[in-house]
Amino acid sequence: MMTKERFWVVGGEYSCTAFKSLKHGAPEVLGPYDSREEARAAWRRKSDETRSLATARYAIATEHLVLPN
Repeated sequence: MMTKERFWVVGGEYSCTAFKSLKHGAPEVLGPYDSREEARAAWRRKSDETRSLATARYAIATEHLVLPN
């Protein structure tokens, strides 16, 4: 079996700085990206866009796929 990684940027604006619940319910999801570098560039753009919002937070999530040969 072959394995592959995909990367996602996940987050949004939270209801408070405890970052426990999102303000608008569902998270914003960007991706998938084939490399961590691509995901990091997307994370950086999104983080820069929301820099003035103290309750916005984004992270990079990794998905491990097991593919048949």
